[in-house]
Amino acid sequence: MQEIKAIIRTDRLQDVIQALHALPSLPGVTVSTVRGFGKRASGTGAAEYDQTDFTKLEAVVDDDMVRSVIDAIVQHARTGGPGDGRIFVMPVLQAIRIRDYPTGRDDR
Repeated sequence: MQEIKAIIRTDRLQDVIQALHALPSLPGVTVSTVRGFGKRASGTGAAEYDQTDFTKLEAVVDDDMVRSVIDAIVQHARTGGPGDGRIFVMPVLQAIRIRDYPTGRDDR
């Protein structure tokens, strides 16, 4: 399993969510509003740091779904300009559903 975290422009959220809904076996996505900044060059050559609101999507998916989730996010979040966001992929060693603990049933 892999955890995918994507930081995207808030105005691209609905398009991305629609694309993710089209993936038949996506177990679910957590959506959060976050605030952050990235380094960008100003007209003077100095770095500027402006805080901006973004949306963070988080999903834990089977290894064979990672590429399709990333592709859906990139295709629908990209504007081609600075600040389109980032995607991070990390391994998940274990996922426990609180409702089923300690039985460990995985009936998604």
